[in-house]
Amino acid sequence: MDRENVIEFLGQVPLLQRLPSSSHRKIADVVEVKHYESGEYVARDGEPVAGFYFIWDGQAEVSDPSNADDGNRLFLKKYDYFGHGSTGSTHQVNVVALSTLTCLILPNEYRCLLQPKSIWNADETPENFSLVEHILHLEPLDVNIFRGFTPPDAPAFKQVFGGQFIGQALAAASKTVDCLKLLHSLHATFILRGDNNVPIIYQVDRVRDGNNFATRTVEAKQHGSVIFTLIASFQREQLGFEHQTASMPLVPSPETLLSMEELQERHMTDPRLPMEYRIRVASKKFVPWPIEIRFCEKYSTREESKPSFNYWFRARGKLSDDPALHRCVVAYASDLIFAGVSLNPHRKGIIASALSLDHSMWFHRPLKADDWLLYVIESPTAYGGRGFVTGRIYNRKGELVVSLTQECRIRKVKDLQEPLKSKL
Repeated sequence: MDRENVIEFLGQVPLLQRLPSSSHRKIADVVEVKHYESGEYVARDGEPVAGFYFIWDGQAEVSDPSNADDGNRLFLKKYDYFGHGSTGSTHQVNVVALSTLTCLILPNEYRCLLQPKSIWNADETPENFSLVEHILHLEPLDVNIFRGFTPPDAPAFKQVFGGQFIGQALAAASKTVDCLKLLHSLHATFILRGDNNVPIIYQVDRVRDGNNFATRTVEAKQHGSVIFTLIASFQREQLGFEHQTASMPLVPSPETLLSMEELQERHMTDPRLPMEYRIRVASKKFVPWPIEIRFCEKYSTREESKPSFNYWFRARGKLSDDPALHRCVVAYASDLIFAGVSLNPHRKGIIASALSLDHSMWFHRPLKADDWLLYVIESPTAYGGRGFVTGRIYNRKGELVVSLTQECRIRKVKDLQEPLKSKL
């Protein structure tokens, strides 16, 4: 039996959606194939079984010898399974083939593959992960339902960070697709603000599963309301035509640029800056971002500048080796600073805010989110209280790996120096 077909099949088994892709591949290497004729016993009550069974094709009936009531008949079909959770190798019911039946059997000695430490890594616990991988670790609640959290050590906002919605929703969608298909596009809509103190429930709808493409929609809910939606498309890797006309701009290498921590230290000690400003910077608690950023040029939220900006980024710490996770990390990071670039020409003398409305991404080539990536952002227009930004992400070879667009709500919060008002 073809290994890739087995991997694709395992990706459709609901029980296995919590497993990392490495576990799917290991299971595909060790499962055994067994065929049964109609009427043949697959498992008998009180007798040992060979392992954990997945129904590859055909139909079977489960019957309990202690309860002969026909109204309680249970049937098994493709993608169903049995043998999971039994304390020993003795089966408790009869399983009989109702047609020609094919099963994949995971031998008992490999049951440990069904108990991974996390959805991204079979061996390491989430406590040992980088912060961004910890943020993107979801708790499977039921078939197609996951729960996400905002960890207390994550950077704090007044509401859930938009990139967290995108990354976690994409993680939920990815866990319902076989690991041979990888994300190639997503389109997200932000509906309501998220509450940092409340878990987020992600409900996935398996819209379509084709030979080469799969489509998923995801709804994120808090307090019983849908607050975010995402539609994602996944594709099996294929050979095809290739070209690239977009060129990576000439920018300093990330090793020559200051980190955010070093920039803060410089702001606190630079004698050319006003003492009031230096004290204000020093008084703010610095929480390291899950994403390491190196600005290629000066960036200020209080000075007018051109509507474009470039910076390098990568995950802080080493990530588990799951291609789906790396795409989720880039999706998480893609909302950083992105919308704010549309405010650059309008910042003179004011404090302004940008709030994401919708967000689209196209993944062109494989990438590693714990290697440096260059984010090139431009804002071609703003009108009617909405800003529009486009983005391109390059790897260090100059290959265009991701393209992005976003629309955001932009507005003035207040003037920097509001005139004093008489209290008389």
